[in-house]
Amino acid sequence: MFGASGRMGRQVCRAVASDESLSLVAAVDPGGEGTSLADIIGEELAASPAAGEDIAGTRVVGSPDAIAAGGAEVAVDFTVAASAVANMRWCASNGVHAVVGTTGIDDETLDEMGGLFARSEANCVVAANFAIGAVLMEHFSAMAARFMQGAEIVELHHDGKLDAPSGTAIATAEAIRAAAGPALDIPATLDASPASGVLGERAGQRGTHRGQELLAGARGAEGAGGVRIHSVRLPGLVAHQEVIFGAPGQSLTIRHDAYDRSSFMPGVLLAVKSVGSFPGLTRGLAPLIGL
Repeated sequence: MFGASGRMGRQVCRAVASDESLSLVAAVDPGGEGTSLADIIGEELAASPAAGEDIAGTRVVGSPDAIAAGGAEVAVDFTVAASAVANMRWCASNGVHAVVGTTGIDDETLDEMGGLFARSEANCVVAANFAIGAVLMEHFSAMAARFMQGAEIVELHHDGKLDAPSGTAIATAEAIRAAAGPALDIPATLDASPASGVLGERAGQRGTHRGQELLAGARGAEGAGGVRIHSVRLPGLVAHQEVIFGAPGQSLTIRHDAYDRSSFMPGVLLAVKSVGSFPGLTRGLAPLIGL
């Protein structure tokens, strides 16, 4: 486990240790080096038969060498983008399958990682969101995009999230644009300058939208094809997203709410158990659940 002492890392460690078909053999996190794995997953779980005999004496280390020494078949990464890329390189070079939930890795870098894993004995699954419900939300949004005229995304996360928009929101916008093509009616960019008056038109798109953005950024960021994404960061939230579609006389909202990080664990465990069957680099959980 890369990022073992982080919030998601701790949750994944507990989930793996609770699964009798899996063994947690190494925990890597330079920021938590020396921490007892029993402290991360809890003394009660560490003492249970499901966790394995060696877990109580295992400590978090700063180097991935412990993953190779432990004979790990799969490494899970929930870190930050720069660390995740380095960890993916290590996995590809050392023949260890990778399951990556870290967001903020650009497409060019993912393409490069895909090439590394294509040449490696190991495979990789990268997903912006491991909640099965979120995967279904994206799938249903792509279906709806073919029949509705406009769409916007509102994603809401805890105030400690490092990136905005979320990887799920970006992926959803890409799925909507790919499914709808030129049929989706995207308002043109509003002019944020009060002095300049009106916004410009986009050639080839239906509808002419004129107006003024009185506060810069009020209309959100532009995702794929101009689909607007609005990011909310507040304490008390975990991970939430709604996709709002509009058409004459009607609207459709598709929403997913994750109230606890445990909601991501079935998807993580599915990826851990399935990654060996998906050669190269696979983006998202959809192929793993047959979508």
